[in-house]
Amino acid sequence: MKDRLTITLRAVATAIMVCALSGAAAAAELVMLERDGCEWCAKWDAVIAPIYPKSEEGKRAPLRRVDINRPMPEDLAGLRPAKFTPTFILMEDGKEIGRIRGYPGEDFFWGLLRELVAKLPPDATKNS
Repeated sequence: MKDRLTITLRAVATAIMVCALSGAAAAAELVMLERDGCEWCAKWDAVIAPIYPKSEEGKRAPLRRVDINRPMPEDLAGLRPAKFTPTFILMEDGKEIGRIRGYPGEDFFWGLLRELVAKLPPDATKNS
């Protein structure tokens, strides 16, 4: 009897972990389409990349880098291709919310990104 209870509890714990992880995978993310030799990607890396993860936007939509010269990851296969790099695509639950083509400089980038992030559903993990 005790063995059955232990097995049942482990199964329940595993199911809870799977549900939690699948929910995390569906969270918002900022996909950066880039390529080697991209001068504007390098400028973004120098100015924005060090502070992005610490920003409210970075916490809400962590950065994911994708090289456009490599095969597109399976979960992004439905995206419209980008001709220009960098291209930033805000994703939520596997759907494109919007994109920023190019790197327009620090001030414009943050303003454009804030406009996109404002389109996301309210963050359920935030206490307001």
